[in-house]
This record gives sequence, structure tokens and C-alpha cells, in this order.
Amino acid sequence: MSSVLYDAPGPVGLRRQRWGTAAGALVLLGVLGAAAWYAHGRGVFSPDRWDVLYDPPRGQTAEAVWTSLLRGLGATLRAAGVAAPLALVLGLLLALWRTTRRWWLRAPAVAVVEVFRGLPVLLVMFFGLLGFGWSAFASVVLGLTVYNMAIIAEILRAGLASLPKGQAEAAYALGLSRTQTLLTVLLPQAVRIMAPSLVAQLVVLLKDSSLGFIIGYAELLRAVQNNAWYFGNTYFVALFVAGASIYLVVNLSLSRLAHVIQRRSTRVPVAAVVDAVDPSAAPSPTGTDTGHTTRT
Repeated sequence: MSSVLYDAPGPVGLRRQRWGTAAGALVLLGVLGAAAWYAHGRGVFSPDRWDVLYDPPRGQTAEAVWTSLLRGLGATLRAAGVAAPLALVLGLLLALWRTTRRWWLRAPAVAVVEVFRGLPVLLVMFFGLLGFGWSAFASVVLGLTVYNMAIIAEILRAGLASLPKGQAEAAYALGLSRTQTLLTVLLPQAVRIMAPSLVAQLVVLLKDSSLGFIIGYAELLRAVQNNAWYFGNTYFVALFVAGASIYLVVNLSLSRLAHVIQRRSTRVPVAAVVDAVDPSAAPSPTGTDTGHTTRT
């Protein structure tokens, strides 16, 4: 069986893939083993360096530590929850703006996308904090929104460009205007095709919210850092592992959502396939066979 981009490997190719996979796994295990040995030599795995998660010192309780981390997670989700819808809406408008046929109307949209896509997120956050005098939360939302709206606009534009030209031509032949064609025919298909990429970009948006700790926003990474400063350098690894675990749970959940969306969007109904291959084989609406039967 062959693919559009490459031929399926034969027996020799499969054998090389298996050997390459085994060699890569051994190298990875070796690197992880060396890292674990180095960490063990520095006492990273000592129980007294992890008790901050279940029996912290200085008269604090584990509930207080985890509450501070969860409060930081709430701040992270709050910033991402505000920035994500704004980025989606503005990205959609930019994508539609870029599809205009007149170049003098399309040029400003291209400039906006290229400028904000090339700016670092942290720089935009500092601009909101120092230039506009906004709060840390508003500055974080500004940075996440303007960068991700440019990326989302490009994702949607790629989805629109991937559709066959016959889709628009058929819509025009039915008498639909260009706006109606975009909104009712082309855009829904583009969103469905690019849904996994859109969800993946939202994962990036959530991770980029960790940059907010640099401008003083009390998100999850800031909560981890504050606890590490309070309890001392001895507990840095434990606290950062706890914060990383929380990030992984949230981001892997979103990645799983992207996988589910991709699987559902590429699923083709069996009836549609049968009807496309042999229209006469498709069942009638009443459930009876309307074709000719062969007597035996």
C-alpha cells in the first residue's frame, strides 16, 4: 500500500525501522538513566526534599501549598479563558479579511498578521504593562490575544485554501453571494478540517500564559516560584515537578480533545461511501429494495 507522499516500506525498510526504533529507545533510556543517576548523586530523590508536598516545614500544611498551586492554576486558566475566545474571534475576522479580492483591502490584514506573528509574546505583554499602564492580567491577555489571533488567522486561511475550487463555484452557480459562500459553505468546512490545529494552538496559548510571571502576574508558575522562594532551594525540584505535572494534565487533556476532534472530523459515514461507489446499492428511504431482484 502506498501513500500520497511516500511508498510503504518493504521488508528491508521495516527491518531498518525496527532496528532504528530499538536503537533510539536504548539511547533514550541511557540518557534518562544518566540523568537519574546524576540526580540521585545530588540527593534529589531523598524523602526530605519532597516532604514539602505532603508535610511542609515552617508550620505550613500540605493543603495550603496545594491551594496556592491550584489558585495559580485558576489564574492561568482565567487568562487563557479570556484570551482564547478573543483570539478565535479576531483570528476569524482576520482570515476573512485576508480573503478579499481587492489587494488594497487585503494588504492591511496581511500587515497585521505578519507584524503580530513576528513579535514575541513577552514583548507585547511588557508593552501593555509599561506602555498602556494596564494591569498584569490585562497585559497577559493582550499578549496572548494578539499573537494567537495572527496564528489562528493563518490556520483558518490555510483551511480555506485547501478546499476545492468547485465548492465556491457551485455556491456561486446556486446564486449565493461571496459573503454567503464564505460563511455557509467554505468556512464551516475549513473550521472542521483545521479543528485539531486550532485546539493545538489553544494548548500553545495556555502554555504561553506562563510568561506572565515575568511581569508579576500570579499564575501557576509564579505560585510555584513563590513557594520555592518561601521554603528554600531544597524544595525547588519537588515544587517544580508538581507545577509541571499540573501543566501536563491540563495540556494533555486538551491534546486528547484535539485527537478526538480529528478522529470525528475524518470519519466518513458508511452510507455515504456506499452511495458514492454504487448508488443503486444504497437502501431506499422506506427500507425496501427498489432495484431489480434476481430469481434463483
